[in-house]
Amino acid sequence: MVGLAALMLSGCGGSATKGPETPQSAPAATPVALNWCVEHGVPEDICGQCNAKVAAEYQQKGDWCKEHNRPESQCFLCNPKRAEKFAAEYEAKYGSKPPQPDGT
Repeated sequence: MVGLAALMLSGCGGSATKGPETPQSAPAATPVALNWCVEHGVPEDICGQCNAKVAAEYQQKGDWCKEHNRPESQCFLCNPKRAEKFAAEYEAKYGSKPPQPDGT
């Protein structure tokens, strides 16, 4: 009887409390920035260099750098620190640093 109890507690090949093995899941993929203008380093939907309608809205508000033909608030040529704001937003949303802008 003791042998039967020991056999019942041990189960087949291991602990009775252990469940079926589950395959290990793949590590989480790095988020993809779907709304990011890599060329200009700002969210795509507010990129005044890629979208003429958005550019016109910035111009109407008086937010325009005539020297570099882009929104003043997005002119990293006049003030490189402006890029930090957009980089921080990207990092907060996606958990990684944004790609470096490849355009000027």
